Amino acid sequence: MTFTLKSYKHPPGKRPLFLAPLLLFLGIVSFSQYPMTVSSALVDGQAKIAVTANLVLLPVKVTNARGTFVSGLKLEDFRVYEEGKLQNLTVFEQGDSPVTVGLVVDHSRSMGSKLPGVVIAVSTFAHSSNPQDEMFVVDFNDDVSIELMKGKAFSSDSKDLEKALAAVSARGQTALYDAVNEGLNHLQYGRWGKKALVVISDGGDNASHLKYSQVLLKARQSQVLIYSIALLGAQEEEENPKVLQRLCKDTGGVAFFPGPKDRVADISKEIARDLREQYTLGYVPQNASGTGSFRKIEVKVTAPEYGKLHVRTRPGYSPTADKQAPSQPRSETR
Repeated sequence: MTFTLKSYKHPPGKRPLFLAPLLLFLGIVSFSQYPMTVSSALVDGQAKIAVTANLVLLPVKVTNARGTFVSGLKLEDFRVYEEGKLQNLTVFEQGDSPVTVGLVVDHSRSMGSKLPGVVIAVSTFAHSSNPQDEMFVVDFNDDVSIELMKGKAFSSDSKDLEKALAAVSARGQTALYDAVNEGLNHLQYGRWGKKALVVISDGGDNASHLKYSQVLLKARQSQVLIYSIALLGAQEEEENPKVLQRLCKDTGGVAFFPGPKDRVADISKEIARDLREQYTLGYVPQNASGTGSFRKIEVKVTAPEYGKLHVRTRPGYSPTADKQAPSQPRSETR
């Protein structure tokens, strides 16, 4: 394990024990604005913090027949079903709420000629986002590194993000799944309840320790939206855009595949706009005593005055141990 003020690296799938104290010291950790139970205790001389959050949050995009976002809907216009059972909504937000966003950037050898487009994508995204959004950068090739920006693990400054991107050159193989996994880990330390990853890659993976199924399970448990910008064209033998498309669809996000004439900056703006044009619905599952299997979610909107509407959200989630048994929260040593 190595650590500098610029970045930290660690084995895939394992969180370094120094991370939580570091984040707390930097003053960037605060709990979500959404309901949760927090308890702490001193066990065997070590501090243990248990967080139980059995609230399911759904980012919901509603568009009309022209594909335009429909604003002005009310709580009573929405119906949310989990495994076919109507749920009681306890959270309803509309408008531009802040987001914690991880930018997962491929710096493997196959991305060498595409890196200028990557810098443009990240810079444009930062400029188009809510000023309160907090962002971080995950660089990856053979290794996975979360870049610290001026000693901070989150930033809203596009210049900080650009410098983080310039810290790693294009080399080595591609550990895409490991990088997404670490991005999901880091999102847990963000201050906002709404969280997303934006993956900029060609979709190839030839160096990860984790499998797609493991990363998908974690994404479904963490209730994170995943978007992607697939930069294709140089090393076709290492490209696998279908992986990015599937990951986004399985989490409620969107995969973008810019063509030769498409501007990556425009796609970045579209992702930023998509995150800002969403409703956030939340509920505590009424059937929370089930197993840890995937739970299907369906969101319906009834608003005849707007005509035929299209609803996009995540297809469901996989409950963690906390969600299955809220009375017995899981404790983790930090």
